[in-house]
Amino acid sequence: MLDRKLLDEFIIAGLYEDVREGDHTSQACIPQNDRSRAKLLVKEAGVISGIKVAQAIFGHVDPKSKVDVLIKDGQDVLYGDIAFYVECNTQALLKAERLVLNTMQRLSGISTLSSQFAFEVQDLPVKILDTRKTTPLLRFLEKWAVKVGGCDNYRDGLYDWIMIKDNHVDACGSHTEAIQAVHKYLKNNHLNLKITVEVRNLAEVEEVLKIGGISRIMFDNFELPILKEAVAHVNKRFETEASGGVNLKTVRSIALTGVDYISVGALTHSAGTMDLSLKIIKD
Repeated sequence: MLDRKLLDEFIIAGLYEDVREGDHTSQACIPQNDRSRAKLLVKEAGVISGIKVAQAIFGHVDPKSKVDVLIKDGQDVLYGDIAFYVECNTQALLKAERLVLNTMQRLSGISTLSSQFAFEVQDLPVKILDTRKTTPLLRFLEKWAVKVGGCDNYRDGLYDWIMIKDNHVDACGSHTEAIQAVHKYLKNNHLNLKITVEVRNLAEVEEVLKIGGISRIMFDNFELPILKEAVAHVNKRFETEASGGVNLKTVRSIALTGVDYISVGALTHSAGTMDLSLKIIKD
């Protein structure tokens, strides 16, 4: 589900960035009460995403707009497909055009890449997770697009999940000291958050197993044979996760080691865009 409050704020900010006091070109060329019908044309294959966002944008600029959806979010599309038709005040349509296209192209790129990762491991008991490597202020949309594409979300931010990473360990002194400090903090602040601990080698795995009190062990940049050994050593006592340099060529081999989760920053930071266009239909 999309957070409606964040979506409304995004639409207002996006239109302000592009339109400010007005779309002077459209205001000069097009009668104020003119209405038009347009189509969202797909110009390359992939997984479409952002239809719901487009509906919200058109509804914002023209409450009387009507969107006829032909292809839903998460569906495969091919070159030449029409995702939807929209009937709208013409000035409002052109004011919204770029925000709709920029957003949908970005989200569709993320959903397409997420779909490719999900396909690689679809027969295996592993979940592909996104990360916090998102575009500032667009995280809620980009993480939604990851879900639309068939992968899963990790934490939303620093506030909803404890993740003890290498910098925390090095600053604190050791994994043991970091985990103990986290438990004290959670107790003192009456918080109930899951805890992931990042490890860099088998010695750190053993230290974390000895102290316990966590939810998940994240193996960072482990070579495949060592990763397989580490997963076997944990032996389901805690959830396991692999991270670091995962791509479409390596994700299946990583999944075959038996890890429960694989986090992939590339889902958002390296996704491309889908070529889309919005064209007014002439009578």
